[in-house]
Amino acid sequence: MEIIARIENGFREKFGVPRQSGLVPEVISRVVMAEKYSVREAFRGIEDYSHLWLLWEFDRAQQDDWRPTVRPPRLGGNTRLGVFATRSPFRPNAIGLSCVRLEGVEQTAEGSVLLVSGADLMDGTPIYDIKPYLPYADAHPEALGGFAPSPKETIEVKSPPELLQKLPEGQREALLGVLAQDPRPQYQNDPERVYGMSFGGWDVKFRVKDGVLTVLSLAETEHQ
Repeated sequence: MEIIARIENGFREKFGVPRQSGLVPEVISRVVMAEKYSVREAFRGIEDYSHLWLLWEFDRAQQDDWRPTVRPPRLGGNTRLGVFATRSPFRPNAIGLSCVRLEGVEQTAEGSVLLVSGADLMDGTPIYDIKPYLPYADAHPEALGGFAPSPKETIEVKSPPELLQKLPEGQREALLGVLAQDPRPQYQNDPERVYGMSFGGWDVKFRVKDGVLTVLSLAETEHQ
């Protein structure tokens, strides 16, 4: 298969990436097509759809060989389930599938670029295909959710206003949405530990205590 596009957003590290697509709709990503596939005609009619499927590669999930069972973080990392009963990145073929909302199509010097919201991909992730989401065929409200029947509850986020003002306006709600998902590993709950994550060219430090996530600092990274 050929890589047809790569995604661009603020997630340069795995830590902090939403655990599923659609959980943080405030996050806007750019799907930048490879030159061969950036022709305008390839997207004729795509704006008639509200959502798209992205098929992509877990290109930074490293393992020597596949394993029949994995330990889902949602279960605390202590319970093993079959790899095909999970969405673990450690699979025989490291293929990911995400449903995103199409916000628009831009014609740029890079060619056609899709603007999408709610992606759960790291910056630079290779994309192998883009398909329209069809509500009549793809939506199943009666479906069972296994060990993750509903999203994990969000947590309260507090940040001094002067810290948030450092961010470009479009990134503020996105960062708050990401933090409200509690990016910490499920099995870590040290109230004194300071966590750090990279988001959109900023190094974010925070602490979680008594169910409240408090932003401690925001500093520009060397990527800016």
